[in-house]
Amino acid sequence: MTIRSLRLLLAAPLLTAGMLAAPLPAAARTVPVEEQSIEQVQAAMTAGRATSVDLTRAYLARIAAMDRKGPTLRSIIALNPDALAQAKVMDAERRAGRVRGPLHGVPVLIKDNIETADPVATTAGSLALAANVTRRDAPLVARLRAAGAVILGKTNLSEWANIRSDHSISGWSAVGGLVRNPYALDRTACGSSSGSGAAVAASFAAAAVGTETDGSVTCPSSINGLVGFKPTLGLVSRTYVVPISHSQDTPGPMARSVRDAALLLSAMAAPDPADPATAATQVRDYTAGLSTGALSGMRVGIVRSNDLSPELATRFDAALAVLRASGATLVEVTPPKLDGLGEAEFQVLLSELKADLDRYLATTPASVKTRTLDQVIAFDRANAAAEMPYFAQETFEKAAATKGLADPAYKAARAKSLRLAGAEGIDAMLAKAGAQILVEPSYGAAWLSDTVYGDQYGGPSAASLPAIAGYPHLTVPMGLVRGLPVGLSFIGTRGADQRVLGAGYAYEQASHARVAPRYLPQANAGAALEGTR
Repeated sequence: MTIRSLRLLLAAPLLTAGMLAAPLPAAARTVPVEEQSIEQVQAAMTAGRATSVDLTRAYLARIAAMDRKGPTLRSIIALNPDALAQAKVMDAERRAGRVRGPLHGVPVLIKDNIETADPVATTAGSLALAANVTRRDAPLVARLRAAGAVILGKTNLSEWANIRSDHSISGWSAVGGLVRNPYALDRTACGSSSGSGAAVAASFAAAAVGTETDGSVTCPSSINGLVGFKPTLGLVSRTYVVPISHSQDTPGPMARSVRDAALLLSAMAAPDPADPATAATQVRDYTAGLSTGALSGMRVGIVRSNDLSPELATRFDAALAVLRASGATLVEVTPPKLDGLGEAEFQVLLSELKADLDRYLATTPASVKTRTLDQVIAFDRANAAAEMPYFAQETFEKAAATKGLADPAYKAARAKSLRLAGAEGIDAMLAKAGAQILVEPSYGAAWLSDTVYGDQYGGPSAASLPAIAGYPHLTVPMGLVRGLPVGLSFIGTRGADQRVLGAGYAYEQASHARVAPRYLPQANAGAALEGTR
């Protein structure tokens, strides 16, 4: 298939999306959606001030005005041509006295490596999956629908969830282009859930779903001024999610508040017979334990990085003061040396990428011609101008050379990475401090998007230990550094999801640190850059 025919194929759902997002008819009711929480839009529907159709049209109109026009965020890959029809069903149910719950009629966005049964492809950002219209709902999507959510569309992402190359540009995909940060358009939206982060920050939906292998929910959430939650591995099903690693992959909610993230998690988290990791998961309401007093009497381990900028250190100290004022006892923790952790994780990701992606691709429709990782690599080489204009696929090639999940080297690497990140990492720090959770800066501020050198970042990252261990990790807005958002991470041991969410909620309610985006052309702009002459 040629690039021209691929682009024509991709154009169909996008054209339908464009028609959906056309100017509102004169009779349509204008309703506010910017910076509106799930609770607020639900209250508007309950009070009769808005319908689900009104909200869906309002979000579509905002996307039409801002995603490929205006600030041109490029956060959406495709809109769902059935979204308005779904909203009408939810409105009819409401009129009949049936309200499914707090997500009833609420439009949400889904990262485009998660399948939906709507007539749009699940591409993972790659032209190799342009024909991947599976008509299957991932179980997490089916649960969101059952809870009444309207699937508005699919969000852009770092292609293949940022695993193709070590020199990638976060937020770029051949299908969707480069996602831009709503706070400063020259800055990264991070990845790989870049589109979910930028879209929710820009109020293109009430909330969104991302996926994480190592930082792909928490980084774009932190850098786009959002709450992002990577749950304990196995809390949310991975079935029909384009995979990297069954040891580390998990979907997670991204929203503008902890409560909204907890609402999404409550709908998504459930056992799935097709995903053995979820066997012990119980359906529960993760909003029930949210309390402004959750930090009172809690012992919190404080992890300080040596590479904090002075501005980030100041912001972190201010956040710690909020924790202390909220009743937490803070205990400084020195991170242990975990030699070889990065190398072990990389070996795991390479081996599992080949095995897991080959397994997934075998289940795609016959119209998808790339049925193995080797065939994807060959496709990229044959279509290099479109697929590899900025960076190559050396990580894919390394994965293709691995020896399978029975390889003793892979098994040893998995055991080592799990031990170092879990028992000797997070669990050891918690035990040493006698703490219930750990807190540290999530990341630094957003770096420049760079098509020459790729991602350039050397600051702190809280993501790897909980990602590798499979432990819960929540990031909550901590304010701005030079006009760019930074986040505060709350990390717990396996299964401590409710505790982590509760601590983050208490901090959020005490700090009110989130600031809405301003869509500035660039960060740090000002007269001082011009000098005095």
